[in-house]
Amino acid sequence: MQFGSILNAARAPRRSGASLYRKASHLRMDWMSFIRLLAEGNEKPAAPGDNLLMFAPLILIAVVFYFLLLKPQRREQAARDAMLAALKKNDKVQTVGGILGTVANISDDGTEVTLKVDDNTRIKFTRGSIQRVVTAEKDGDKAAESK
Repeated sequence: MQFGSILNAARAPRRSGASLYRKASHLRMDWMSFIRLLAEGNEKPAAPGDNLLMFAPLILIAVVFYFLLLKPQRREQAARDAMLAALKKNDKVQTVGGILGTVANISDDGTEVTLKVDDNTRIKFTRGSIQRVVTAEKDGDKAAESK
């Protein structure tokens, strides 16, 4: 459309909504054709080896994902499993709920741990609910940090 035709359209009496819609869709089609022509360009068909290069960024992202997320998580899980396997009587532990206690008994199958919380209070937990073993060094570090 040229500028003169826009002025003539502005001076012309109002048209019905259907005719305006037809004009708008006609303009939309012209834009779509223009964009399609720009996208096509003069490119040659891709060589078969180029397909592998297209997937190189995805492969790189997968490798980075593995080394930044999955490998450290597996390492932490292995350390936690080793800590739970080394759990023994009289270890001071903290549960995932924040309860501090001393291991009083470990069941024969090793799935349940009885914690002595107070002189006459014993609570049974599953082995997986033990978050960490509290050592004297960690207690001393926390006391130093709080001062």
